[in-house]
Amino acid sequence: MLLYHIIILAIVQGLTEFLPISSSGHLALTHHFFGGGVNAQTLLFDIAVHVGTLFAVLLYFRDDVTSMISGVLRGIKDPRNDGLHLALKIIVASLPVIIAGYILMANMPSWVGSIEVIGWMTLLFGIVLWLADKYGPKVRNIETLSYKNAFLVGLAQILALIPGVSRSGITMTAGRMVGLEPSQAARFSLFLAMVAISGAGALTGLDLVEAQDLALSLDILTAVFFSFISGYLAIHLMLKWLEKHGFGVFVVYRIILGAALLVLF
Repeated sequence: MLLYHIIILAIVQGLTEFLPISSSGHLALTHHFFGGGVNAQTLLFDIAVHVGTLFAVLLYFRDDVTSMISGVLRGIKDPRNDGLHLALKIIVASLPVIIAGYILMANMPSWVGSIEVIGWMTLLFGIVLWLADKYGPKVRNIETLSYKNAFLVGLAQILALIPGVSRSGITMTAGRMVGLEPSQAARFSLFLAMVAISGAGALTGLDLVEAQDLALSLDILTAVFFSFISGYLAIHLMLKWLEKHGFGVFVVYRIILGAALLVLF
């Protein structure tokens, strides 16, 4: 794969992993335009750019991560600390997709990843995001989010196994449905991304370890770097935007992109 292909893939992943616009859909489109199907090499690059975005979200929320680790460690003495409860909410919300992914991913029909499906899912769930943002109450933050509602967000995340739905998009949509403010829905989605991206990396970690080619290793480092930079910027800009605005701009983008995919392909 050429260097500029690697850089484009990395930037696309970094910008779309955390925005509610489907990173898997954009990566599939990028591979399509490059004229190559999915093979062992492209899968390695996909994992590499996911690693970069994982570093980005961990660094951006380093204070929250530290609080969760500290909260878990002192959970026996202080079971009511905020860090522990945040960690538990993330676990509760992550369990459904972990279980569903283990059961379903090996049995997914090939047509699920088609451009047509990606187009319809991008468009349809863009409309769902608009409805949730327009009519969902804004009465909660993450601290007041119940375990029941965290679990409901986790159930919605199962839909992200379908390319084009967008893991970030569906979790932010569900977050708005259960009453989280826009920026809080985004923050909770980003916390869940730590688990989701880690799981995706772990599943193919052996492939990365077995990759001994020096050029491939340098390519992976390039992908990690560019996805890290673009991912960090995407997180910062999105949260700043959502503090004052809703998800409307992302809805418009999804509808235009979904319609374009259905027309062009």
